[in-house]
Amino acid sequence: MAYYTETADGVVINVKAQPRSSKSGIDGLAGDAVKVRIRSAPVDGKANKELVETIADAFDLPKSRVEFRSGETSKQKRILLRGISAANVESIMAAKNED
Repeated sequence: MAYYTETADGVVINVKAQPRSSKSGIDGLAGDAVKVRIRSAPVDGKANKELVETIADAFDLPKSRVEFRSGETSKQKRILLRGISAANVESIMAAKNED
């Protein structure tokens, strides 16, 4: 299964969040999901806020174009990247996997 689904609004990515990490950032692919490390603990929405910021930064999008589709209280999430193409997602993830 692919880690993303292209929609009319953009691309929905499957995300596996790893809270309480030593650093924030995209850590490549973990099966059919993008693994995202975040420093914050999952308390009072802080981890989700940092997750949105981390993803927006990695995909060069404004935070307003990164939206939860499901999984706000789970480590497994589906997030819409509004206004981005599947080709952009693939090229950014390919670069992340080379790091």
